[in-house]
Amino acid sequence: MRLGKRLKELRATKGLTLRELAARVDVGFTYLCKIETGKLEPGHSPSDRLLEALATELDGAEELILLADRVPPSLSKRVHERPEAFIALAKLDDRSIDRLVKTVAR
Repeated sequence: MRLGKRLKELRATKGLTLRELAARVDVGFTYLCKIETGKLEPGHSPSDRLLEALATELDGAEELILLADRVPPSLSKRVHERPEAFIALAKLDDRSIDRLVKTVAR
């Protein structure tokens, strides 16, 4: 899923307009519209501060940050604490990861 599509879904779930959300995160509503429609110019991706503010307002913290191709601070911390575990995970195929997630989610 793209960042813009998910942002729009989360905003709609909260019942917020672009203008309302823009005011809450202190950014122009046209900029949010460009994010949602995927029409940002190259080099104009959302800042970490904006992503965190959007995530807080929309209860989508780590998901929005990941969709913006950034690493959430909580995940980065765990990677630094346990690099060997994440290296092992990266070597797994999708089927193995799915089985592991099912086991852990129980």
